[in-house]
Amino acid sequence: MRAIVSKVTSPIDPLDGRLLALLREEPRIGIAEAARRLAVARGTVQARLERLRERGILTGFGPEVDPAKLGYPILAFVFLEISQGRLTEAVDVLEHLPEVVEAHGVSGPRDLLVRIVARDTDHLQDVINRILVTPAVRRSTSYISLSSQIAARTGPLVAAAAGLGPPGGSEDR
Repeated sequence: MRAIVSKVTSPIDPLDGRLLALLREEPRIGIAEAARRLAVARGTVQARLERLRERGILTGFGPEVDPAKLGYPILAFVFLEISQGRLTEAVDVLEHLPEVVEAHGVSGPRDLLVRIVARDTDHLQDVINRILVTPAVRRSTSYISLSSQIAARTGPLVAAAAGLGPPGGSEDR
């Protein structure tokens, strides 16, 4: 029996990777300056950015906000078990809570993994209680984050996808 090895190609090349890294490091850099630093034409940078945006790789240019600095230092991950057929209702409840910053459908014994921020543990309990009011949610299990060992990041992933070297450098975000 012969094994078939397929070569997976990356959706970005080294220039895309360098451009994304530059934007991560200096999000307010202008197109002309980015072109100068990357030693390419301004039109090349514009075309690359548009292509990355159209393909959904580049999802935004907005400011990153630290919830803790806004007065929400508690971070919790909450697993929710949803009543059969009521996912849409549960998600609607979550969308109306500003403290819910992210929610993902997951495999396993629970249905959703929700990232919640809160002012303190009493506030966290209040947010969870507001979630549990809906009959769409059957059960919750909460985990409070004590510290961040690796902050959310995409830098090493972009570098690896672009073939810019082995992952694991000090590059973040």
